[in-house]
Amino acid sequence: MKIKIIVLFLLVSVFGHGQNTKYVNLFMGTSGDNGQLSPAATVPFGMIAVGPDSNPRTHAGYDYAIDKISGVSINRLSGVGCSGCGGNLSVRTSAPDQELHIIKSTEKATPGYYEVTFNNGVKGSFTATNNMAVQQYDFGKDADRSIWINFASSFEGMVDCEFKLKSNHEIIGYIQARNTCGHGMYKLYFYLSSNESFSIVKGKDKSYEAELRFEKSENPLELRIAVSPLDAATANLEAKQSESLSFKQLKLQANNLWENKLNKINLKGGSNDDRVIFYTSLYRIYMSPADVTTNDHRYLGSDGQIYKADGWRYFSSWSIWDTFRSKFPLLVITEPTLMRDICRSLLSLYRTGKKNWSTVFESTPTVRTEHASILLLDAYRKGIRDLDFAIGYEGMKKEADELPMASPDQKLESAYDLWALSQIAGIMGNSSDEKKYREQSEKLFEDTWTREFMQITPAFEVMKNNGLYQGTRWQYRWAAPQYIDQMIRWVGKDTLSNQLSYFFEKNLYNQGNEPDIHVPFLFNRFGKPESSQQLVRNLLTKEMTHRYGGNSEFKIPYVGRAFKNHPEGYSPEMDEDDGTMSAWYIFASAGFNPLLVGGDSYELVSPIFDRISIDMGNGKTFEIKTKGRKTAEDIIKRITMNGKVVSNYSISHGEMLKGGTLLFQY
Repeated sequence: MKIKIIVLFLLVSVFGHGQNTKYVNLFMGTSGDNGQLSPAATVPFGMIAVGPDSNPRTHAGYDYAIDKISGVSINRLSGVGCSGCGGNLSVRTSAPDQELHIIKSTEKATPGYYEVTFNNGVKGSFTATNNMAVQQYDFGKDADRSIWINFASSFEGMVDCEFKLKSNHEIIGYIQARNTCGHGMYKLYFYLSSNESFSIVKGKDKSYEAELRFEKSENPLELRIAVSPLDAATANLEAKQSESLSFKQLKLQANNLWENKLNKINLKGGSNDDRVIFYTSLYRIYMSPADVTTNDHRYLGSDGQIYKADGWRYFSSWSIWDTFRSKFPLLVITEPTLMRDICRSLLSLYRTGKKNWSTVFESTPTVRTEHASILLLDAYRKGIRDLDFAIGYEGMKKEADELPMASPDQKLESAYDLWALSQIAGIMGNSSDEKKYREQSEKLFEDTWTREFMQITPAFEVMKNNGLYQGTRWQYRWAAPQYIDQMIRWVGKDTLSNQLSYFFEKNLYNQGNEPDIHVPFLFNRFGKPESSQQLVRNLLTKEMTHRYGGNSEFKIPYVGRAFKNHPEGYSPEMDEDDGTMSAWYIFASAGFNPLLVGGDSYELVSPIFDRISIDMGNGKTFEIKTKGRKTAEDIIKRITMNGKVVSNYSISHGEMLKGGTLLFQY
């Protein structure tokens, strides 16, 4: 037994196993337009993210640089654009006509927990379950105790709201609000309970605000707000299941859930900041989608009907235009079992009615679902085979008939979707559809790329030229990685490689947006792996010149790091985009990246850590090690996988699933 304990201690010492939550900085990327994130308390894949909303607020409600708040709301989306989404059921410890501020020096945030003291002396502590916000307020001895609730608060706009008193310590009701960028709606039924009885004073006329008045007491006041997309009775029932757990127990439960997720990958080496950025990024990929299944396995379809999920969980809350590129390919590695349910959810969404943006019957705040077919193909190619594509195939075909073609970038992305659908048709054994969609994809790509992107002109450097969305022709030029070989045949490998070098030398790359985030790894395909190694390392660890923001070229280029352990954690206007940029950082810093989402291989570059251990979810461990590296700038001389030489700077997912060691020698 003593020997086993010593061995366990050594393993913990090497990898930090069981302690990775300590590296998460929940304030990274929460200041200004540098990530659009929040330190709100949540659990992995939860519907709740409870925390303060700054006044004025940012997209996720909270802004590290502002101490004035409008209240504490129960939900928000992570790192998305427009005006954000969520911000419902806002709670205050002071009257609406009084300013409420947080005292910055009292802020504390760890995975699953947030606390702060307000300027009126009240201390707020917050934690969460999957569908319940748990709020504790300590007013101090002999203080008057009142809580003001705005039942109609919303970041994007309230459509409908109702609340009523159920007892002297319970309120039930619902809210219906608009989704991100005003597209579609979600409806949440809620059950609010307090550990103490209260009297209620409603606002005048049709006001959706109310004051809850409590007796004086030295004990902390606790509010629990549970939500359900189905009905208030379900929210009530699911809240009752946590009724016996204290605030402290719920906080510990949330932390344990996070520790379990963050222990999927363990590190050795790198600086403390490197580890903080890594584990904060790993934390961020688990913010969505949300498990919106009731405990009796029901879920709301996008047609407004209620369905049963037998033997699986239904997920909602998507931003797939961004996340298909990196976040979901990473979850395929860290969460293969759960990814089956995520894919099944998307197939069910195709069946009940999928739109590119939100429908009018959503279960929780969401954004958009373009390119879901690529995500589904990627999961299948990487071993998640228990997928019945027939569930959503008719919906996929309908989507293919309506793909956007208004601008060159839309045509390139639609060619990617058609390629993925062709691959899925082949998997299903439908040879006619496979041929049909393959030919459509190839023709669309050839017509678009040769006309719009092959012959380089000065207009290539102009953001949104010829109707492009959030990008330049240079950045979208590489946006069809499934056809890189075709580009090489048309232009020539050396010419294309030189053009790619020019692209980076002239700072035409945009780390702050998604269309070209795979491009740093392209040099591997052009026979220049040392260029990808150097470029990726610089993007991770050094100051770079950034000419472009999210929608336009900067008047004065930003010179600085794209990722840093700081409230201004990302370059200006760089949305974290619901885990997309976080997943990119994790892949790149670990030394591999899925250049082609929907394929089964990864491009290899130099990791910034000495050793990375990944739990593959199948009982196997995949390790990445370095040997002989003296400086961070050293170039890889040899790569082996379980002793066998890797000759092309790539590795298949199947090889990773077998476990073992990928060794980089310098």
